[in-house]
Amino acid sequence: MVIKAVPTAPTLADVKIQQQKCFRLINSKYPPQSVFDDVADADEFDALFALQALTNPRLKAMAGNLSLLPSRDIPFGIAGCSYAVAPFTHVSPAGSRFSDGRFGVLYLADTLKAAISEVAYHQNKYWSKVPELAYERFVFRALSCEFCDVTLADLTVLPSTDAIYAKEDYAAAQTLGLKLRGSGSAGVQYHSVRSSGAVCWGLFSPRYVTQMVQSAHYEMIWQNGGISAINKIISCSE
Repeated sequence: MVIKAVPTAPTLADVKIQQQKCFRLINSKYPPQSVFDDVADADEFDALFALQALTNPRLKAMAGNLSLLPSRDIPFGIAGCSYAVAPFTHVSPAGSRFSDGRFGVLYLADTLKAAISEVAYHQNKYWSKVPELAYERFVFRALSCEFCDVTLADLTVLPSTDAIYAKEDYAAAQTLGLKLRGSGSAGVQYHSVRSSGAVCWGLFSPRYVTQMVQSAHYEMIWQNGGISAINKIISCSE
């Protein structure tokens, strides 16, 4: 397979998205932080956060590194504000496809199937490194999301052979992500690498999110050296 060099940011086309429904999967061990959901603006947040911090010494750890996200980018007042904020205040030092670990990216998929596939891949990769793990069960929240009024770099015009779509090596995609974010881009639209035909988005700020609500719970069963089953276990409407 021929891997092309990463394109320069100015050569990429943009796509304007008026309103987009999408999905995300998160580990249920990370509960939503009500301090983000209980206020309407930055001033209320600052006051409530300072008050709760006096009685909850773990609050700062749960909220994450707030210095990584300007308060003007927090979409106070939306359903599921804490879900939208979390990827930007709890940034993995190991990075992700479009981040080298210095900033957060909110990853979303156009179908729930694609969101599950993306997470299942990373769970398989992580737990395969744990020696002698015979059986385990992991529970995830499925989030139904919406974002709107945003212009993104459209990477779907690039072929699947482009370096940003490498399945294991994120170097080219991270370089591009850093370049785009530095130039003021709001994020990227790209093809899913784990779910054929699906489209994903990586937002560089949560400010464009209008809703992130829980829709169901899913379990992933680890057995015989990999994830052997994925089951829907709880639905909010049931």
